[in-house]
Amino acid sequence: MHIPVLQKEVLQYLDPKPNENFIDCTIGNGGHTLAILEETSPKGKILGIDADEEVIKNLKTQPRLFRKRTTFVCDNYVNLQEIVKKYKFRPIHGILFDLGMSSWDLEGSGRGFSFLKKEPLDMRYNLQNPLTAEKIINYWSAPEIERILRNYGEESLARPIARSIIELRKEKPITNTSQLVEIIKNYLPRRFQQKKIHPATKTFQALRIAVNDELNNLEKVLPQALAVLKPGGRLVIISFHSLEDRIVKNFCQSRSSIDLKILTKKPVGPTAKEIKINPRSRSAKLRAAVKVSITL
Repeated sequence: MHIPVLQKEVLQYLDPKPNENFIDCTIGNGGHTLAILEETSPKGKILGIDADEEVIKNLKTQPRLFRKRTTFVCDNYVNLQEIVKKYKFRPIHGILFDLGMSSWDLEGSGRGFSFLKKEPLDMRYNLQNPLTAEKIINYWSAPEIERILRNYGEESLARPIARSIIELRKEKPITNTSQLVEIIKNYLPRRFQQKKIHPATKTFQALRIAVNDELNNLEKVLPQALAVLKPGGRLVIISFHSLEDRIVKNFCQSRSSIDLKILTKKPVGPTAKEIKINPRSRSAKLRAAVKVSITL
């Protein structure tokens, strides 16, 4: 089982106690869930949600996850209130969102999340989703592709990359990650290829967000999370890029004078030691808040 990002900080701000119940809305490999379960024994329970059926199947084989105390749900967290109602999961003392991709997504899913491997341009968390990255790349118009690269990837070269994609797909369909990476490398000025981050990073981020409708789902679920929390319940969100963090920050600030007390004036990041052990944690930002009254 992988080392979860900001595990110490998650436990600090969720503050789990014996026999309390929590929801892990992005359970992934189960690392955070396991840590919370250890703190909430003997009767504390967790509702673990993930949109990927393969992830849920794998988790159900993990004996360490205290099966009698964990309920696994294959669904999108955007349906949080419906899930809570269906499974009659109350009271809820805390809710966690870890919005980063899991190691399995990048290394084991084979769905094209990584630009370092040759894989199909899929990028879906839920395989029932009809939209794939390949469909966007091969069928969306240049302005549409430019829009998602600019808005979701914050890519300053969105227009030339989009135009390059349109030109190349006229010759043959773009079906795998290696083709897309090559297009980006070939049409980016050399000065952009010598930066620390891979030149395809922002394009891949934008496509993943668009395929899974990640930003819209985050905006929709935060009010639901607040609604189902018991008074005194805690909300902890780990984001990995500025677009997600902005949504979380704006939501918390908008409710801070009503029913939320912000626990993190500034986002909490990983220590130098954690970054050395797990370089993927370097962009993680944690924000936390506590519900101070019942949502009307």
